[in-house]
Amino acid sequence: MSSTTIERVETPRTVCERIRVEHVPELLEMLRDPRVAEYIWPVAGVPSERSVYEATADKERHWEQHGFGLWVQRDRETGELVGRGGLQWTHVAGRDAVEVAWAVTPERWGEGLATELARASVDTAFGPLGLDEIIAFTLPHNIASRRVMEKTGFELQEEIRHGSLPHVLYRLQAPGR
Repeated sequence: MSSTTIERVETPRTVCERIRVEHVPELLEMLRDPRVAEYIWPVAGVPSERSVYEATADKERHWEQHGFGLWVQRDRETGELVGRGGLQWTHVAGRDAVEVAWAVTPERWGEGLATELARASVDTAFGPLGLDEIIAFTLPHNIASRRVMEKTGFELQEEIRHGSLPHVLYRLQAPGR
């Protein structure tokens, strides 16, 4: 399956589209919110506009290199940006792996949008991409993300250090593997 078939993914309440640098103005508000930055940039605090731009440009290059990556997540009815997430290669716990990542605007926390995004990511990983395994990780105190991981079938594997901070690492194997 070509990458263009996974550039737009729909969930029950949202539409996810391939992330691009032109999304930065919309992403800034969410990613620079201290409640979100606490989990995404825990050492640096609130990221600069330049940091968000550079990180988004990296995400766009990931798509070009690997044929998959992160999406921006929009409310299906309003078109409003409600999150960002998807699949990306990362290096964690001493190895390269495909990570499922997500972030949701704080105003929409508790609505299950992260779980919808995580499920779409799992379906894409094990469907069109044919991956054998995916991971997810977070800070130990990020209970909401840990619940998303558990609801989507991930199993806690180990405590690790990532970016000089303690994290918990979860894994999910493709069905039948």
